[in-house]
Amino acid sequence: MLSREKIALADSLGPVVVDIEGTVLTTHEIERLRHPLTGAVILFTRNFANPDELTALTGAIHGVRPGILIAVDHEGGRVQRFREGFTAIPAMSDFRKFGDQAPGLLAAAGYVLASELRACGVDFSFTPVLDLDHGRSAVIGNRSLGATPAEVTRNARGLIAGLRQAGMSNCGKHFPGHGWAQADSHVALPTDERSLEEVLADLAQYRALTTELDSVMTAHVGYTCYGGETATYSRELLGHVLRESVGFSGIVFSDDLSMKGAGSLDSPAQRAIRALASGCDMVLHCNHPDEVDSILGELHWTRPAAFNERLARLLPDPGTPVSMQHLRQTALWRAAHGRLAEAGLV
Repeated sequence: MLSREKIALADSLGPVVVDIEGTVLTTHEIERLRHPLTGAVILFTRNFANPDELTALTGAIHGVRPGILIAVDHEGGRVQRFREGFTAIPAMSDFRKFGDQAPGLLAAAGYVLASELRACGVDFSFTPVLDLDHGRSAVIGNRSLGATPAEVTRNARGLIAGLRQAGMSNCGKHFPGHGWAQADSHVALPTDERSLEEVLADLAQYRALTTELDSVMTAHVGYTCYGGETATYSRELLGHVLRESVGFSGIVFSDDLSMKGAGSLDSPAQRAIRALASGCDMVLHCNHPDEVDSILGELHWTRPAAFNERLARLLPDPGTPVSMQHLRQTALWRAAHGRLAEAGLV
């Protein structure tokens, strides 16, 4: 729920998403978290030993920077950063075989996933994946919720409902679509050579879900029909298509600007500046703390008028979530987990 308190917290945060190296904060990481341009933290497997230590880490982060958004890529399947002590959520493609029952099962999965993260002080997960399964992209593959916009929309709507029930917002990725391009944007710039009509047809799920999505993440993909421009740096895609045509009003995250798909000719700060100027609201730069420091040191940012309200939509409601131990005694968690177990999904 949007509130004055959340908007005030968002007003204290900036556009840069940083990461940390281990399971405890270093002195320099504390300084980085306090930087006025820092607005969120993304966690990785290296930051996790067990739920208790994760809870201690998120508590320390929030203690240093109250209200900062703590995020993670925790989709299920091969993209689930935390394992020990967490429910192993299946890959999203595993739900597709259940047809009309899939949205209900995905709602249960979304609730289990989000409630367990919230129990450990993690505010947000970059999910759902809205990329279509064209049978071409190995990096998307079984992360996809469907082969058509209608299937993706139906299944994503179920997952989003489960996230919301647990008090977590959502992020649709990777706009406008990473399902056709074959290269892995972690190591190269993928290219989508299809026509404009084909590319735009693939984002029908964004149109259908535009009022339900709280944020989106860009694709580090070059689209031939847009002059080969990478979506992360495309004012046409992020401005005209996403904002004006689709009508999306939430936060736009860049994908990780340290990835090869984000380019390597520009400096890290120049990449961040380009992404923000092109329509991203927040920029990620992971696994290179020295480069993050250069971004924080060189970036000159003017807070957009809509930034606080957009970011506030991602912040959790105030209050301390129940612990993992107590969560698993609740009727809601037991019902959701039980539904997944009955279907053979956990």
